[in-house]
Amino acid sequence: MAEANDTAQGAPIEEWPTGRLLGTAARMVEHAWTTALDERGLTHAGLIVLDFLQAGPQSQIDLARLARVETQTMSRTIERLERQGLLAREKDARDRRRHVVTLTPAGHQAWVQTRSLEGELFPEFANTEGLRDALIAIIRSSSQSRWRA
Repeated sequence: MAEANDTAQGAPIEEWPTGRLLGTAARMVEHAWTTALDERGLTHAGLIVLDFLQAGPQSQIDLARLARVETQTMSRTIERLERQGLLAREKDARDRRRHVVTLTPAGHQAWVQTRSLEGELFPEFANTEGLRDALIAIIRSSSQSRWRA
């Protein structure tokens, strides 16, 4: 694999605009995360559901809303996690049309095992609060008009 500052890609990396740096870094982080999650039998969407369920049982509709995806998309993710034994889905006792999704012990364990991924994949950034703060600020400022709470 060529170095990121290889001039065959145009200007040296030190001369790239910030947007190009962010976009490239995001794609590289996503590829690393996807590979690491795949090795654990998870997807990014599945990890998001496991993370949301740490707060307690949720309806499928609420999970879709939290993840900002269509209910059908969330249903497919939930079905996969259910087949893996990472969560359970039951009819809501108060409203039989709704399903309540609950984390299983195996699902909680899978979530716990992903908590160290960031440090494993990018140990040089494990204690870089400035980077996290900058990313959070970028996401917040960029998403205000796109995703209203």
